[in-house]
Amino acid sequence: MTRINRVIELLLQDQPTFYFGSHSGLELTFENGIAQSATEADYINLGMEHGPFDMAGLDQFMRGLVEGGPTRSGHRTPTVIVEAPVIGESEEAIRYNTWQFRQILGRGVHGILLCHAENAAAVKAFVEVCRFPRNQIGVGAGLDIGTRGVGAQAAPAEIWGVDSNEYIDKAEPWPLNPIGELMLGLKIENLAALENAEESLAVPGIAFAEWGPGDMAMSMGLDRWEGEGWHPRMFEARERIRAACIKNNVAFLEGLKTGQEVQQFDERVRISNFSDGASAAVARKHAGRKMPV
Repeated sequence: MTRINRVIELLLQDQPTFYFGSHSGLELTFENGIAQSATEADYINLGMEHGPFDMAGLDQFMRGLVEGGPTRSGHRTPTVIVEAPVIGESEEAIRYNTWQFRQILGRGVHGILLCHAENAAAVKAFVEVCRFPRNQIGVGAGLDIGTRGVGAQAAPAEIWGVDSNEYIDKAEPWPLNPIGELMLGLKIENLAALENAEESLAVPGIAFAEWGPGDMAMSMGLDRWEGEGWHPRMFEARERIRAACIKNNVAFLEGLKTGQEVQQFDERVRISNFSDGASAAVARKHAGRKMPV
């Protein structure tokens, strides 16, 4: 173990990583945190875009992960990333909903996924509201000063197993800050977001992104399953977003497809769902993974 966030550790080794969780969320209890601390997935995705915005439950779930840990890989907890309810339609939407990001990060999670990230102004605001002002890498070079306030550090520091000062130093977006342990992600999942994908993914501070085929298909007026069968327009969208991720050193997230694990790895897919443990094993073997699962 070299990091708090094991997904970052794996990505630094150019390894594929896997999550489990759903848009409707998991049972957020202390007991389920203990149970999920042994997951073979690399991170837990908590869907609050459509699931309950349950901060009391999230607090207990994170404490349960600590109680059940460490993981077999030696990390204090699995990585936890939350899909926020607010959508990234504008800078104003992000600023008005700063409280959501503060509440989520204050529970000790390791990242946030912004849904429907439609433009660079919204993405820039997203990065800024997730940072403490004293951390200024990138300020003046695409970003303004962070807005996360004093008082936000003690509770999450306890979850991470560090003191408050170290938490402030490390609660930073990676890879913008090399010692950062936070992963900020984007869903480029509708036509407006697609039109601005290159600019959005060039904003400093973004670690990963996905193309959201279900919502992308709906925004194109396609049936979801027709779209996920990769209609030609969908394939073009996928390739455009994948190329922008590669150009900006952003990890590309895509659902894992049985029989295509090696191809997807070679196409630079680095984050996938863990719905099929056998497929994950194929990808891990192909990449020569050494970290225990």
